[in-house]
Amino acid sequence: MSLLEVNNLGISFGGLRAVDSVNLSIEKGQLYGLIGPNGAGKTTIFNLLTGVYKPTDGTIKLDGTDMVGKSPSEICKSGIARTFQNIRLFKKMTVLDNVKTALHNRYTYSLAESFLHLGSYFKKEREMDEKALEILKVFDLDNEADYLAGNLPYGKQRKLEIARGLATNPKLLLLDEPAAGMNPNETAELMDTIQLVRKQYGITILLIEHDMKLVTGICEKILVLNFGTELASGTPEEVLNDPEVITAYLGE
Repeated sequence: MSLLEVNNLGISFGGLRAVDSVNLSIEKGQLYGLIGPNGAGKTTIFNLLTGVYKPTDGTIKLDGTDMVGKSPSEICKSGIARTFQNIRLFKKMTVLDNVKTALHNRYTYSLAESFLHLGSYFKKEREMDEKALEILKVFDLDNEADYLAGNLPYGKQRKLEIARGLATNPKLLLLDEPAAGMNPNETAELMDTIQLVRKQYGITILLIEHDMKLVTGICEKILVLNFGTELASGTPEEVLNDPEVITAYLGE
């Protein structure tokens, strides 16, 4: 069984068909790419997968469990985490605390522990500090743990958002244009980090990008969208040799 099975997924906004009959089958541990020009429906699909939007039609199953109709928080707890095209950090909180907010998905407190710092409060806080620093180290952010998130350089803010998503211990991590705004060196470093995260945590990743060269260089399978519909899918080689992709997306 695939980790994520999406069948005939679609959504309409008024008279506009934003996504139409999209199918996805992502295996556990796979790095899958979702690519297409602006307005192709990529982020809309992420919003459907994470419960921000409810599909007009189609099914979404994670590990065989139906996700349609669940709230974003329920879907997060079920094992889907995401980043956003526009970075959404708690910029006035520290780097460490940004990651710890996500760890609260795995650590809970009673009212007494929360307000009076009783019971196992300090033990849980130490455990979260240790776990957060462990994750930050993967992204080479452990030395900035006490910095305010908003004071980090842009590229490191991108990394921090991925680190926070990883802290929820997801089965599937959705990355919405994580290399947006980065220079080539930063992009190459980020792609290496994503591969490291995948290998170290055995995580499945669905990546949105608009850069065909980047996606074909890192992903095992790719779905190409155009105007909300599937244009092509397959391995990078299959996609790059598809006449429809060459004509519609590459403009050749």
